[in-house]
Amino acid sequence: MQLEQYLERDDRIVLPLGSTEQHAYLSLETDNILAERVSVEAAEPLGVPVLPVLAYGITPLFAAYAGSPTLRAETYLAVVRELLDSLYVQGFRRTLLVNGHGGNAPARQVASEWMADHDDGRAIFHDWWIGPRTAEVVRALEPAAHASWMENFPWTRLDGVALPPEPKPPLDFEEMRGRGPRALRELLGDGSFGGSYQRDDDEVLRVWQAGVEEVRTLLETGWGDGPPS
Repeated sequence: MQLEQYLERDDRIVLPLGSTEQHAYLSLETDNILAERVSVEAAEPLGVPVLPVLAYGITPLFAAYAGSPTLRAETYLAVVRELLDSLYVQGFRRTLLVNGHGGNAPARQVASEWMADHDDGRAIFHDWWIGPRTAEVVRALEPAAHASWMENFPWTRLDGVALPPEPKPPLDFEEMRGRGPRALRELLGDGSFGGSYQRDDDEVLRVWQAGVEEVRTLLETGWGDGPPS
């Protein structure tokens, strides 16, 4: 009932996209936690509703790590498309897809194709951690990688888990080429792609704030030629 009242004055909604997968010494929920939390913090001051995160994504190469289930690409893309269709039928015309997992990138094309079929609809796909302002803050600190300091926030840490004190050598991505899940696990070991495992909280929270502000800006002004009629 509250959403029906909301739709009388606004048609925006946020759908966070995540993945349940290994993150070295961090939570398996890291991508889910970050995508949903950055969405909520960005949208709440605007009164825009945020759906629960889509907690499973495309992550086949982590299959050798327990607790890292994956969807087939065609399944995942169909789910995203059907969610956009369902929200549209209910009256939502502007959907912001806030993505927290690089493997979900093919859904960007789904958003574009969906808009081609809905002249009065908008669907924005946004990788929250590599938006221009967020990436600028990251570059000023240290290159970031999967399961490194960049994803190590107070809300993604696990109680009682000690992190290695020294940085891990950066991953040579050429070595990943052609490796299946088991061979990739042999290469990655703990699962981190390299770099510092943790930085001071004041530094990572500057990254976080930039991410929140970019999502909020998209909600406010990112709809191109304005609200659909």
